[in-house]
Amino acid sequence: MKKVAKLLEERQKINKKIEDIQKRCPHFNTTVRQVRENVDSTSPSIRYVCDECLKILGYPNQQDINNFFKE
Repeated sequence: MKKVAKLLEERQKINKKIEDIQKRCPHFNTTVRQVRENVDSTSPSIRYVCDECLKILGYPNQQDINNFFKE
């Protein structure tokens, strides 16, 4: 059990570092991508994602979704 607790603690620290990087990122360049919105999610969603920090930023419009599937 201690191994699992240690891994969970490490994951929490990594998630905090990612969150800090994403908060400081200006999100200048975005791309429409398929992403899992959370770890437990099984089906991907189409979202705008920052190219630098990979933060999910919002929902694309229908034209961007159509263009995404054409690629």
